[in-house]
Amino acid sequence: MTLEPAAAADVWNALSAPWGDAIMQRALAEIMLLALVGGVLGCWIVLYGFSYSAESLAHGLFPGLVLAALSGIPLLLGGAIGLGAAAIAIALAARIPEIGRDTAVAVVITSLFGLGALLALAPASPPGIQTLLFGDILGVSDLDLVLAAILAALALLTLRLLHGQLLVVGFDRASARPLGGRPLLVEVALLLLLAGAIVVAVQGLGNLLVVAVLVAPAATARLMSRRVGPAMTLGVLVAAIGGVAGLYLSYYAGTAAGASIAACIVVLYILALGWSLTQERAAPAPLEAA
Repeated sequence: MTLEPAAAADVWNALSAPWGDAIMQRALAEIMLLALVGGVLGCWIVLYGFSYSAESLAHGLFPGLVLAALSGIPLLLGGAIGLGAAAIAIALAARIPEIGRDTAVAVVITSLFGLGALLALAPASPPGIQTLLFGDILGVSDLDLVLAAILAALALLTLRLLHGQLLVVGFDRASARPLGGRPLLVEVALLLLLAGAIVVAVQGLGNLLVVAVLVAPAATARLMSRRVGPAMTLGVLVAAIGGVAGLYLSYYAGTAAGASIAACIVVLYILALGWSLTQERAAPAPLEAA
């Protein structure tokens, strides 16, 4: 069954209409950059079990991001300051025997996020700073895109250089040292890359939704592939498809763009989970290096 010319033209107009706007074009470029970084980096985050760390870092960085926005310094610098303060606070709290490390992390991260939210939502804060919480991917500027592209290129280059180490440590940490692996170096580098990716993504998706593009696409790909390379490719595709679908939803339904993107990515995860269950595999099989 073929569409009539008029109907086909209407479909094409509906598909192409959003991309005639420069705002939507920049949003699309930003989400493609985030999809590329999130799909590749996210696979390592999931493999190393750093999914909770991703959310903790996002919340721990938040006060630094807010202070950076208030003072006019680069968000990357503010995020680095926030990360350092969170690390010091966690280390000090973990030294109290009655608390324990897990409790210390929860208390510090929750406290820092609450502090950042108070600063962002204070009446004296300038208009627009609340976008650090919920994001404003439709407000991305050309300079933001350039900076995001540079940071994305650096992140991907670093991951390429560390690929062998990431494989050795990720698949057998206990035997990594005899094989030339350096677990501490690799894990610290991965967490630093994660922090950088959060800073890049926070403007578009906000602190509350940034984990969606860094973890959910990789978790979706993990359900569909047992090999690292294909899982990375699938992760990028899932993030890109979810991002484009979210922008369409925002354009035609008038919903918030960042929340729409996160929702579409989660829907893709649910679909992949359903497919996985039909394959009689409630839990994903172990990943293979090749």
